[in-house]
Amino acid sequence: MTEVNPTAVIKVLIVDDHAIVRDGIRSLLSTIPDIDVIGEASDGTKAVTSAYRLQPDIILMDLVMPEMDGIEATRQIIDHNPDARILVLTSFSTDDKIYPAIKAGALGYILKDSDSEELVRSIREVERGESSIDPKIARKLLKEMSEPPPQPKQTSLVEPLTEREEEVLKLVAQGKSNQEIAEQLVISEGTVRAHVSNILGKLHLASRTQATLYALRKGLASLDEGDDEIIPPL
Repeated sequence: MTEVNPTAVIKVLIVDDHAIVRDGIRSLLSTIPDIDVIGEASDGTKAVTSAYRLQPDIILMDLVMPEMDGIEATRQIIDHNPDARILVLTSFSTDDKIYPAIKAGALGYILKDSDSEELVRSIREVERGESSIDPKIARKLLKEMSEPPPQPKQTSLVEPLTEREEEVLKLVAQGKSNQEIAEQLVISEGTVRAHVSNILGKLHLASRTQATLYALRKGLASLDEGDDEIIPPL
């Protein structure tokens, strides 16, 4: 179970064009001591403005909205604040938008019909700078994604991953958190973070989520290894 720091409160902005969805999420999160909903937005344009004004720790972002969709809102928010942490709330009908959302900079993806424990866990993981993808989304994404897997730039000199970095990448793609990887490999969390950073740099990938998709497409890990987990906390 994830340890909670009682002195740390995660500030959340809810972005969804359906008031009943926003009300339901707000009601749920109001029962969690370390999470505080500080604002709501009903479309992407308002999300960008609210993110700038409120500076939330986490933005729960719907993808299909009027005025401006969640992908463009994510892109604009990340352009202004690269450290913004966005958790996408999606459904199977919006799977075709998940990969563009990854490229736009979102860190996590969770289905709207997930249970409350999964939502809270994803919020806490993304707040720590980790990522979460529901395995059902990841499986369908990998199946339907028409683009080739992210590849290192051919014009750059690429240093191959070390044996330890490959170990870390495999564990990342299996859904292991930094702490779990550190415990399994008997190294510090700081060393794990350094390895993940090196992996992203060597593969010329923009996010930890892309690294996981890369590992899955390359056969370094399988979704079947973690079907009961949210994949991946990176």
